[in-house]
Amino acid sequence: MSTRTYVCIDLKSFYASVECIARGLDPFTTNLVVADPERTDKTICLAVSPAMKALGVPGRLRVFEIPKNIDYIMAEPRMQRYIEVSADIYSIYLKYISKEDIHVYSIDEVFMDVTDYLTMYGMTAYTLAKRIMNDILETTGITSTAGIGSNLYLAKIALDIWAKHTDDHIGILDEDSYKEKLWDHRPLTDFWRIGPGITERLRKSGIETMREIANADEDLLYHLFGKDAELLIDHAWGRETTTMADIKNYKSRSTSISSGQVLAEERDHESARLIVREMIDLMCLDLVDKGYITDSVTVYLSYSGAYRGEHANGTATLPVATSSSKAMMPHIDALYDRIKDKNAMVKRISISFNNLVDETFRQYDLFTDPQEMEKENKMQKAVLSIKNKYGKNAILKGMNLSEGGTTIERNAQIGGHKKG
Repeated sequence: MSTRTYVCIDLKSFYASVECIARGLDPFTTNLVVADPERTDKTICLAVSPAMKALGVPGRLRVFEIPKNIDYIMAEPRMQRYIEVSADIYSIYLKYISKEDIHVYSIDEVFMDVTDYLTMYGMTAYTLAKRIMNDILETTGITSTAGIGSNLYLAKIALDIWAKHTDDHIGILDEDSYKEKLWDHRPLTDFWRIGPGITERLRKSGIETMREIANADEDLLYHLFGKDAELLIDHAWGRETTTMADIKNYKSRSTSISSGQVLAEERDHESARLIVREMIDLMCLDLVDKGYITDSVTVYLSYSGAYRGEHANGTATLPVATSSSKAMMPHIDALYDRIKDKNAMVKRISISFNNLVDETFRQYDLFTDPQEMEKENKMQKAVLSIKNKYGKNAILKGMNLSEGGTTIERNAQIGGHKKG
């Protein structure tokens, strides 16, 4: 395999930086957190400014966990604005790199295969990354960091770990320098895709560094992690076989769609049922929009109050695959009554549509009126057309106007937060 060169760029404390710059403030000297002031102090901060991180405040904490001796500005999340700024920065990437060689990893992070551009520009990967970073700073005021690697994994690790130790915010790694600089780095949770659970299982086997993973008995690792051990071993040696072309050619095999929400306040039995019904209705529209039908629905309820830490979940198997909320709702109500403790207050709801198949495979049973189902399907498509043209709240159902409904509020949000 020919050697490739990848650059991974991350926008530093993106949400907080956008809010600081909008106020004419320096993110590196301004204490600012992005969190919704209308929610309780248990709400999670979406971001904190670099100035607060320098004081030891982590990026994801609850408002009440912010040290009392720190004065700070609280900025209400503006998701639409963050998307707009992210799009502006993506246009900067396109000045230098074709979209075929860019993979958007998240709203504030991208991977780029720069291999074929270095000779064309007469630059090293370092000078090209620096040029792009300076362009971002001059155009938007946002500081970025970069990782450069001989594969996608090393570019990510160079960004996440090594760039933090450089004055220019750029980390560079190949397989040899990775072993030299990071084989004994701790903790293992600093490495991409190694969470606390994996770390603890390795620790119990006396393994606490990448060097020890690389030199461990492979049979032990496969016993602990199954086929996932292969990726862990490759990463311990600094190897990664996935290329940008692989990412671009990947076709998702997902056969489910899901939706979830953490409720602003706990809900009783019937109030939570209303929200479940609203979510089912919206997810059925999503099925129609994507051209899918389903015969399996899973509902997960997380309790609060006296039942805190407990949950309920179950799956309804439908008589036939459908995208009709009308056909689905009686089965969802029955499932809800079967799994839900009537005395428990609900704080979080998650719903999954499973076993998705293309709507061209739609079938009917003896109790289904095909003409009625076709009529509803056309109605759902009309609703989608209106919502796409005039906004999600342009057309609503009666239950959405009921006390305790959340659809109207959620339709005005992006990712569970206000658009701003």
